[in-house]
Amino acid sequence: YGSIKISAQGLSVQRQRMELVASNLANLTTTATPEGGAYRRRQLIVESIPKSDFESSLKDAMTSDHDDLIMGARATSIRLDQAPLNMKYEPNHPHADDKGYVAYPNINPAVEMVDMVNVSRSYEANISAIRSAKSMLTDAIEMLRS
Repeated sequence: YGSIKISAQGLSVQRQRMELVASNLANLTTTATPEGGAYRRRQLIVESIPKSDFESSLKDAMTSDHDDLIMGARATSIRLDQAPLNMKYEPNHPHADDKGYVAYPNINPAVEMVDMVNVSRSYEANISAIRSAKSMLTDAIEMLRS
């Protein structure tokens, strides 16, 4: 069941990443936000989930294999991309500065589309891993019955 749990955590992370990609694309032309200024590209920060200290110590004492010390992944925060905003000369725009420039979000639609494909493939890989684990569990149960 551990592999299914890890894949489920991966699905959750990929869903959150897809929501941010969708938000970034939806705000491609947002020049004013409640926080002030133009919308900034959002990125999800993800970290591994380590086993508890006791589990890690027990694993170290019993084997020399340290690859199994991670129990999955989780999203920890959303980071605003600090890349410079795109400045366009539009003196008649209501959000133009004194020189007539408007700050547009620092979002590249091509990068967002690549991220969307990446997230989609990662999501599919996690679904495939869950299906494989389910199939193995089903086969094991059938072998125990016979």
